[in-house]
Amino acid sequence: MDWDSLEIEALIATALTEDIVPGDVSVAATVSPNATAVARLIALQNLVCAGLPLVERIVGRLHADILVELRTAEGQSVARDTTLLTVSGNLGAILSGEQTVLSFLSRLCGIATLTREYVRRVSGTRTRIRDTRITSPSLRQLEQHAIRVGGGVHHRAGLSDSIVLTRAHIIAAGGIQSALDQAHSHSSRLMNPQELTAYEATGTMPSEEQSSALPIQIEIQDEAELREALAAGADSILLTDTTPQAASQLVQIARQIQPDCVMEASEDISLADARVFAETGIDYLSPHALTTMAPWARLRMLVDGLQEK
Repeated sequence: MDWDSLEIEALIATALTEDIVPGDVSVAATVSPNATAVARLIALQNLVCAGLPLVERIVGRLHADILVELRTAEGQSVARDTTLLTVSGNLGAILSGEQTVLSFLSRLCGIATLTREYVRRVSGTRTRIRDTRITSPSLRQLEQHAIRVGGGVHHRAGLSDSIVLTRAHIIAAGGIQSALDQAHSHSSRLMNPQELTAYEATGTMPSEEQSSALPIQIEIQDEAELREALAAGADSILLTDTTPQAASQLVQIARQIQPDCVMEASEDISLADARVFAETGIDYLSPHALTTMAPWARLRMLVDGLQEK
């Protein structure tokens, strides 16, 4: 994660502008420009830490004389009342940046904490928890980072990373066979010459790890579509809005036909059902709940020491 990227810098600038511009009148009315303090960021619940490096970058934009000392690490599980970090320096900057700090970290720690619970539920199986593109506008990089530090794995950051053929794409292309043929043709144009020669000779796409071509995944709804997709060369299958029972049947069929086929279930997968899905032998679960249902973690900033220079 590049915490000093232009994207992160722009997010912080936008958040601070939204809250402070044209000024923090409460600080202006009551706080001396020279006042300094030490503040602690406290967890008010058990949680998984995510987004801690943002704090220095947030308050650092408000005053140069700020020191942030991390007491915990990204991805660390902490108990209630744990001090995550301390902030020392200009009191006005600490108070003005407090809500922006809390907003970012409450959101990210909440996502990481829920992800860690999903990961715990599927522990001991082959199933891994995967992120999705269902994220808050402009916060995808941060929210997907929170999923990773919670123990999830990354799929794609945007629409250019891989070809995912949903129901609409399949209809637009004229069916499953046609959609996969067109997707493989498009993906093959991105191969280097050696890969392309091998593909043309064998008709087999190289593995995702070995190829510069885009990976391809196709959504199917039932056994007939699964069989058609596998016969058409699919090696990654997406199940949406399915039940554990249906997923179990489809995973078994796919393993019999193509043992190394990647199987993923997405959308409405509750925490209660995660283990049942995992026991089907599915490779990935990508619950939308990781971002749409994650409660904000409860945090508080406490000012301990106040001094007047």
